[in-house]
Amino acid sequence: MRVATLEMDIGAGDPEGNLGTALLGLRAAGEAGAELVVLPEMWTTGFTSGSGEAEIASSARALEEVAAVSGELDLVVIGSGPASGGRGALPTNRAHVIVGGRLAGGYDKVHLFSPTAETLAFTAGHGPPAPVDLPRSGARVAPIVCYDLRFPAISRAAFRAGADVLAVVAQWPEARAAHWSALLRGRAAECQAHVIGCNRIGEEEVGRRRMRLRFLGGSAVIGPGGEDVPAGERQIIDGGARRPATLSVHDLDLDESRRLRREVPVARDERRDLYPGWIE
Repeated sequence: MRVATLEMDIGAGDPEGNLGTALLGLRAAGEAGAELVVLPEMWTTGFTSGSGEAEIASSARALEEVAAVSGELDLVVIGSGPASGGRGALPTNRAHVIVGGRLAGGYDKVHLFSPTAETLAFTAGHGPPAPVDLPRSGARVAPIVCYDLRFPAISRAAFRAGADVLAVVAQWPEARAAHWSALLRGRAAECQAHVIGCNRIGEEEVGRRRMRLRFLGGSAVIGPGGEDVPAGERQIIDGGARRPATLSVHDLDLDESRRLRREVPVARDERRDLYPGWIE
């Protein structure tokens, strides 16, 4: 299974510029033979001072264009953007899964990042990430959004639902880059699954508190044993007047996780009857 990450320097409040870069990256991924492309968190609009109706509408338009191109190129695309939280509610930070030119799945970020006041701008999700079947490889992929990576219950829910691959979309800052790297590897080994982490690059004022953060990317693909899956190809995407992006292409051996799950039967050996009482 061939996958790609597209590290983008996301412009807050610049959905047209972000979409233009994303479409260039998708076409390059299609030419490279990728089946799945993972984009960063909030790639459509970035974290503006507040995601209102205009941001939600512009994100929806961007997704429509991405869906059209992904259908043409036979690509599955995962990223996140603002979505309606319902009447009178703040929007959600929704991971979208586009398959066959249409929206096939979604997951609302459960854990909102309080240091940047994300809790004041978004409604938290309540449901677990559900795996989506990919048509070409048959892999089952579940999306996870940034801060959720720190909470093992999220990835565990995807593992128990049969996910072969976890796709983590993020805006993870340089100050905690070591945590990002360690958590990607830990979740892969813990879930005996491939983990694709796509993080943004650049510098931006983020959230209601306008914290200025620097992002170094560090996108990676990790195998089910916790080891790096090296990129077979890297390509700089010229975003025009804005900023460049980097497309990295990786080949996954899905049989690797299946073998490991047979050799070390973690799912069978779980003691699920004990865990709820411990957490309480």
